[in-house]
Amino acid sequence: MYLTFSLFPSSLIELGRSALRRRAIVRIRLLAVSAVLASMASASFAQSGFDEEFDDPNKPWQEITVQLPMAPLDENLLPFDVSATASQSFAIDTKSLTAGADGVVRYTMVAKSPLGAKTVSYEGIRCASFEKKLYAFGHPDGDWSRSRRDRWEPIVRNAGNRQHAVLALDYFCENRAVAGNAEKMVERLRGQRPLNSSQNRF
Repeated sequence: MYLTFSLFPSSLIELGRSALRRRAIVRIRLLAVSAVLASMASASFAQSGFDEEFDDPNKPWQEITVQLPMAPLDENLLPFDVSATASQSFAIDTKSLTAGADGVVRYTMVAKSPLGAKTVSYEGIRCASFEKKLYAFGHPDGDWSRSRRDRWEPIVRNAGNRQHAVLALDYFCENRAVAGNAEKMVERLRGQRPLNSSQNRF
């Protein structure tokens, strides 16, 4: 009859197993914490990258998608003075006036000739570049047709019909930036309280 002796007591063996289990649990927890920290760092880096790109003055400008507004109603038209030599009268549809995140003020303009002929157009003014854009023409039935001059063009300052220059310098833009929100612009137009255009740097 042979007797078998263990080199290690059973209590020591169980203690060793417990230590291995604890190490495994600690390792799993460390891996989980590392994964969470890595995810947070990645999100923080992405957000930081966005902020830097957003504030980068050399980032190429991109225009937002334009949605055409409803046809203007007479009760929402707000006239504004252009010049003593203007051959037309001009008004802005206050319900269509928006200040876009891309730095463009968009609006519906209604121009009338002395004989009563009316032209409705949806336009935009980009303050940073002092440019205008004609998006579409309105029809009597309320529909729109896209303009063939759907591109940015410099705003003319010295002309009889200088409606775009008046809007940009007196009501919409200040030092190449949008001057407040749409509500503020409507208030200035309604009260005929222009900005100090002589100090506007364009």
